Amino acid sequence: MKTRYTSLVSVKKNIMQKSERVLQGANANLNSALVALELSFIELQNIPSPTSGQISDFLSARTLLDSQRAIIQHNQEWTAFARNEIRNASAQLKLDMVEYEKFNYLELAEIKGILLKRKREEAKELDEIALMTYKKSNITKEIS
Repeated sequence: MKTRYTSLVSVKKNIMQKSERVLQGANANLNSALVALELSFIELQNIPSPTSGQISDFLSARTLLDSQRAIIQHNQEWTAFARNEIRNASAQLKLDMVEYEKFNYLELAEIKGILLKRKREEAKELDEIALMTYKKSNITKEIS
């Protein structure tokens, strides 16, 4: 049954579904960031530290450690960004769900009103038919 809210409800539902997809994407992004962060920590532990050798070996090991720490810092920032993205997407989804539910409620209330009005009109028509049938049967009884 179409009401004045039907098209608005479908638009709000589409917006809500889009927000759900954004939240799912943000969750996937966070999972990727957490995996990358974990892998970068593992890689940091796997970098061997030279105990003897030339100074160039020590410098190259230090450079490797510094670059791995930079990667870890980047992945930590990525994780923080992804968490913030999830927080924002969740807030937007909540707002969109409230909007959808509000207009869905209004549509259902209008449908109930329309059905109640139809029911009353039908009852009124049935009463009129019953009254006409009753009068008709009384008139035929009086004539006989």
